[in-house]
Amino acid sequence: MAIISVWRDNFQQESVQFDKSLHRFNILSIDTEFPGFICSTPRDAPTSVVYNNLKFNVDNTKIIQLGITLSDDKGNIGSTWEFNFSDFDFQKDPYVEESMRLMQRNGMDFAKIRRDGIPQCVFVPRLLEILSKHKNLKWVTFHGLYDLAHITKLFINHPLPQSARAFAVGATKYFESVLDVKVVAKYCDGLMGGNLGLSKLAKILGVERLGEAHNAGSDSFVTAAVFAKMKEKFEFEEKVFDGILYGMDERIMKRSIHVPRKIIPRPRYCRPLIPHQPPTFMTQGFTASSPRPCSFNYCVPVQIQSNMFILM
Repeated sequence: MAIISVWRDNFQQESVQFDKSLHRFNILSIDTEFPGFICSTPRDAPTSVVYNNLKFNVDNTKIIQLGITLSDDKGNIGSTWEFNFSDFDFQKDPYVEESMRLMQRNGMDFAKIRRDGIPQCVFVPRLLEILSKHKNLKWVTFHGLYDLAHITKLFINHPLPQSARAFAVGATKYFESVLDVKVVAKYCDGLMGGNLGLSKLAKILGVERLGEAHNAGSDSFVTAAVFAKMKEKFEFEEKVFDGILYGMDERIMKRSIHVPRKIIPRPRYCRPLIPHQPPTFMTQGFTASSPRPCSFNYCVPVQIQSNMFILM
């Protein structure tokens, strides 16, 4: 099994294979790579600040990679595609330097991505065409608020909506079902209450990584494998967690459903009590980048040096 790197010259060929695979696999585990967090969000920030900072960060940065790994409800994992986008210009676009260094240390070649990557204006219409032909798709993330926000921005080709509520409503046009593995892990015994990263979670569950960490294809594969392992081990009800993203109160749902007060897993694994409305989760860092927390409700960069936002 290998990660399929997708560039401008093989995009049409691989999009055909991706389309065919969706007839068998209905779960899309995703990860994105982007140039870091221009504005960091304190753990105890109000939800309005969390979304304002999310909007600011996503609106002012460009996605670099999208990883998608397909799987099915029986835990079978299919292919992994890593789509590289040419739109990010390392010389001109804003970024957080430490985040870029982290990706470079893990093998990301920004010059090649800029030269050989897929223009977003080519990628988006084709992906939306493919997705429109398939029903009952599930999207799986790990700590995926920023992943879904970047993909939503790709799809709408416009800045994110002004409020979290508007974002959640708009996202339902593209994401019929969304599960965040970090949210699920919070309620599973032995998973540190969800206070762990993807690599640590994979280690606990005995999942081996394919490829290099902090590359979208590799992280999407680990997300898919971890999700399959957790489904097998904890037997949780997906509808309890459907639409809940770590870091956001608003739920991404196409329809109203009854959320039971309990899930009934194997007793030795999961805590049984799940509140009717899950508690608020606050975002933490998604990369090694750690700009200083902002003191404003809506973070504003005040100086730019060498294409890197400097926070005062």
